Amino acid sequence: MTGPLSGVRVIDLTAALAGPYGTMILADLGADIIKVEPPGGEVTRRVGPYPPSMDGQQTLGGYFQSINRGKRSIVLDLKSPHGHAELLELVRTADVVVENFGPGVVERLNISYEELRRVNPKLVYGSLTGFGAAWSGESPYIDWPAMDITIQAMAGALSITGTEDGKPVKIGPGIGDIFPGTMLTIGVLAALWEMKKTGEGQQIDVSMFDAMLSLCERMVYQYSYTGQVPKPIGNTHPILTPFDVLEVKDGWIAIAATTQLRWEALCRIMEKPELITDPRFRNEGRRVDHRTEIRHILDTWTRDMTRAELCEKLGGKVPFGPVNDIRDIFDDPHAWARKMLVEIENPGSDQRAIVAGQAIKFSRTQATVGARAPQLDEHGDALRAEIRSAAEVAVK
Repeated sequence: MTGPLSGVRVIDLTAALAGPYGTMILADLGADIIKVEPPGGEVTRRVGPYPPSMDGQQTLGGYFQSINRGKRSIVLDLKSPHGHAELLELVRTADVVVENFGPGVVERLNISYEELRRVNPKLVYGSLTGFGAAWSGESPYIDWPAMDITIQAMAGALSITGTEDGKPVKIGPGIGDIFPGTMLTIGVLAALWEMKKTGEGQQIDVSMFDAMLSLCERMVYQYSYTGQVPKPIGNTHPILTPFDVLEVKDGWIAIAATTQLRWEALCRIMEKPELITDPRFRNEGRRVDHRTEIRHILDTWTRDMTRAELCEKLGGKVPFGPVNDIRDIFDDPHAWARKMLVEIENPGSDQRAIVAGQAIKFSRTQATVGARAPQLDEHGDALRAEIRSAAEVAVK
């Protein structure tokens, strides 16, 4: 691995989406991620879609490939004394442990931070749960299980997503998992930096609820400042306009010409310079008051044009974008030029997998999607050999 985290070893005890997404980021940044799996494998190994198989054997599914690329797999039965002992030996060689077990599980398995720090005092131990640990602020929901949609609901995201007169709408990506996983990665990196200065590890606690509430920061200050409860408003913005999605001849586009300079540029492009001096639209505040009129003007101007025609007129001049589906993105030179669509090997299939790339770019220590996801216990023998070698060096 050549990324900025080359040389950092992470023991990944996570499953599903939130935890594995966070450790995926660390893998792309060059860390050695050891994915510890139970006998039978992590649950998402059994989730598709699967590519066509050449020999009838089950191949790696897209879900698992996407967020476990670049990791090494070892099977340990943490409920057995032998599996527990092997984990402790791995922890001796590690910089980080990350887990997202349910409430009370790490205590039952005897792999809590308090237990593992005895083996490795420098250990950074990242924990991700639905509602956090008691030591950092005991939630009344501490024992509740959590998933993406329930966290989107409880932390307020669903209350501000949807049309004005419609039902709550879940945010498309699994943001209730992905954002907490990303926050945990930030915490791990900060704790690693602090450990390098002090020589002491520590535990990081990220609650999915807390992470999602921080993502919904706008509704917090809106309610605090005004006493008004923010509601779904479709694709518009409560304090900025024009900021909307418009239907055009062959699909949809988005426009966000919210500043005075952008608004004036949009008016000239529409060949309606008189709108610049119109008292209804003379500044940002007045435009918000008259958002309905602005929406009508834009609808009238765009509805008979195609996305390509509007791209020619607006692209690079005001904040504008076509509403792309994934076919459009696969055809977009940006996604390939920026290595945001990456081909990786798909063992057992002649169809290569394509996964989302790493958004963080470095000028010198390049981050990259290093390799495919591992087969179950693919690296078990090699990792056990590494453990034995490390133990022999320690004895000498």
